[in-house]
Amino acid sequence: MLHRQNLLRSLATLLVIFVILGGIYALWLRYQVEPVTRDGKVRADMVPVAADVSGLVTEVKVADNQTVRKGDVLFIIDRPRYRLALEQAEANVASQRTALTQAVKEDRRNRAMPEVIAAEVIEQGTARVEGLRATIGQAVAARDLARFNLERTVVRAPVDGTVSNMSLQPGVYLTAGKAALALVYDHSLRVEGYFEETKLPAIRVGDPASIYLMGVADEIEGHVQSIAGGVEDRERAGADGQLANVNPSFTWVRLAQRIPVRVTIDRIPPNVRMIPGQTATVVVHPRDDGRSVHRSLPW
Repeated sequence: MLHRQNLLRSLATLLVIFVILGGIYALWLRYQVEPVTRDGKVRADMVPVAADVSGLVTEVKVADNQTVRKGDVLFIIDRPRYRLALEQAEANVASQRTALTQAVKEDRRNRAMPEVIAAEVIEQGTARVEGLRATIGQAVAARDLARFNLERTVVRAPVDGTVSNMSLQPGVYLTAGKAALALVYDHSLRVEGYFEETKLPAIRVGDPASIYLMGVADEIEGHVQSIAGGVEDRERAGADGQLANVNPSFTWVRLAQRIPVRVTIDRIPPNVRMIPGQTATVVVHPRDDGRSVHRSLPW
């Protein structure tokens, strides 16, 4: 009986040891074989929206954090003023065309009576006709510009996205070219993971990746799109074209530089919402393509 108890105790001890070793091996696989970083950020392109014409904002059609589609109306700028400008330009074109019609009639009448009308008068009439034709061309261009400006008083979303950090209100005066609000471009969502340089040999473009947002248990699937081509050297100073100014000190503790790795999103679980700026953990799964990854000592 005592022998049996000792045997069971030994087996339990061995089982605990195997569990501990298995846990250590799992951690080793996670942090050494599969590159992982907890220093990841959700990123997206920001599209600033600016008015193409200056004027007072008369209507705001969207609210902060609202989702919009390409072509949706965001806000409207002082259409009555630009409509009056178009009507004035159209009236100017009509006036110039009337003057040209009258000038052409007079020129034809003068040319039909060369024995009565002096040559100098005929030349002046012809020159006046040509001048009016040029003036009409300018008036038509001004009219087209006025029509274009009227169309641009309605500002539309250039891309699908989410309105961000908007404080625009009716009555605000906007200057052409100045950003009025920003859109978070929905189709540009991605994750940038900052991996230690010692883990880069195991990462290749196209490798599948798992993304876990802070506080969210569901896995987001993606793949490595690109690896940064360089990072700033903070130990070196000096402007371009000058000699390098290198820090003469050398620290005994050498920390691995972190290199940005861009991960494209392939699948987002239905109940997960990705917001630019969120913190993420990124795990890259190296593909079994026969490559050998040599991990040298950190020094």
